[in-house]
Amino acid sequence: MLAAILIFALASFPQAFSQEVGEIGGERSIEAESGHELQVHCSRERSRAAWKVIDEYLMPFVEQERYQIPSKCRLHPSNDLFRDQEQHKINYDFNQWQCGYCKKSFRAEKYLDQHFDNRHFDRLNVTDGKCLADLCGALHCDHVMDSRSVKKTRCNLAATAKNRHLCESLADRCFPLNLSPSAARLHELFLRQFCDAVTCSGKKKIFPKGGKKSVSVFYLAISILSLMLLPLFYLIVYLHQSEIRRGTQQLRRITRVGKMKPS
Repeated sequence: MLAAILIFALASFPQAFSQEVGEIGGERSIEAESGHELQVHCSRERSRAAWKVIDEYLMPFVEQERYQIPSKCRLHPSNDLFRDQEQHKINYDFNQWQCGYCKKSFRAEKYLDQHFDNRHFDRLNVTDGKCLADLCGALHCDHVMDSRSVKKTRCNLAATAKNRHLCESLADRCFPLNLSPSAARLHELFLRQFCDAVTCSGKKKIFPKGGKKSVSVFYLAISILSLMLLPLFYLIVYLHQSEIRRGTQQLRRITRVGKMKPS
């Protein structure tokens, strides 16, 4: 009887052990598969470009109208897979980046992106699986991306029609015409700002309404140079006026001496 119990225990142990290991292994493979899927199917670079477009060419008008973008709208920050990670980037200098979660420093943004992928995967907003890069066809992401990373291809009529439909659906969903006067105005602006230029003709200007005013490097350099030269300019003016006053005083002195001499 004891031998039978022992045989049964030995026979059932490998099964229980393998089942436990299988569950753990299954969790790891799912996590790795999920991470791989997100990396492959959602571009961080294009998502960043899409948010840059939204922030510079749409949000100034939304803020001006004091309009709240509904959460169901795909342009809402909560629908950006990488938003929390992007907000935890600290850029001290051109080649000095820091992780806002663990304070680790990096020489370039791409290394910080890799760090996020490896160490802070849990900070990704994977609730609804939304990828802001999917909207690039409607938002003209290529316009704000580095030209070296954008491959120029021939305009595809079918893809352009699909992007045009996507753009118009964003306008309808994010700025419903019957919601409020502000929403109606933003709906019209969105069509003109983004959707009109989704065409193969190339005749329509991208972002015709303009956007957030950014300070260019040239303007910044001119401003700094002006501030540096301003004291020098005032010094030159002061010395010039002092020289004029000194010359005037000498002329008056010579005139007085001439008048005092007997004729």
